[in-house]
Amino acid sequence: MPVIKIETYINAPIEVVFDLSRSIDLHKISTAHTFEEVIAGKTSGLIEMDETVTWRAKHFGVFQELTSKITSLARPYQFTDEMASGAFKSFRHDHLFEERDGVVILTDVFDYKSPFGVLGRFADFLFLKSYMKRLLEKRNEIIKEFAEDDTKYKKILPF
Repeated sequence: MPVIKIETYINAPIEVVFDLSRSIDLHKISTAHTFEEVIAGKTSGLIEMDETVTWRAKHFGVFQELTSKITSLARPYQFTDEMASGAFKSFRHDHLFEERDGVVILTDVFDYKSPFGVLGRFADFLFLKSYMKRLLEKRNEIIKEFAEDDTKYKKILPF
């Protein structure tokens, strides 16, 4: 079972980084290259505990749908989303936030199981794990860009 762990260092208040990380609107911006759109559940704003969102996006030339649910949330230190339905056999994505010397360390731990047994594990090895890691890194670049620029994050966040 592959696990992807990424740390991103962000010069911004922890509350801003936390809220941008659970913003549906910023997620749309960070995944524009996959034509990602919300088709059900929470459609904008900040996703909260027990809420779901269903995304439709193009990956590997095919449109796919994925529904995730927030299963744990402790503002501003962590939240977890887990797949309710979609292309993976399962996934759990922990978002962890720690402030150290005025810098927020955003840690993503993405733990997933590919479908299709041995073929899925082979796909992980060949391309899927690196593809997912790049998606998460791209998303974190956008979170960092917006969090470190108050003129940008004020357009996204409700405060």
